[in-house]
Amino acid sequence: MAVSSSMAVRIWYWVITILFVAFMLFGAASEVSQTESAQKLLASLHYPAYLNYILGIAKIIGAVVLIQWRFKTIKEWAYAGFTIDILGAAASTYFVEGIGPAIFTAVFLVPLFLSYYFWKASEAQTSLARKF
Repeated sequence: MAVSSSMAVRIWYWVITILFVAFMLFGAASEVSQTESAQKLLASLHYPAYLNYILGIAKIIGAVVLIQWRFKTIKEWAYAGFTIDILGAAASTYFVEGIGPAIFTAVFLVPLFLSYYFWKASEAQTSLARKF
């Protein structure tokens, strides 16, 4: 049985998004619970430890928003927030540790952008299907 193009787009969206959300939730759990490694990471970047709470809670909210389909504007904000989070982490890492670790951090933009791309493609296909 062949998978239609629109079904393939939705499958790719869910696979990539669930992996990205799982990664964000793992990081959020570490930040909110103030694990030793999370505290050391922020200290090495010269940030206060309480920033872990702010980032962790924001990541949890953003992860929930990425999985829902009803509130599209808030979903756009979540994608923007994760982009700012990852770019900020990459920039902070660059200024403290150099280009290599910063590139490793910035790589997490790839699944974020792929998730966004497949979400928009799925939305376009759904919108087109409603017209006919």
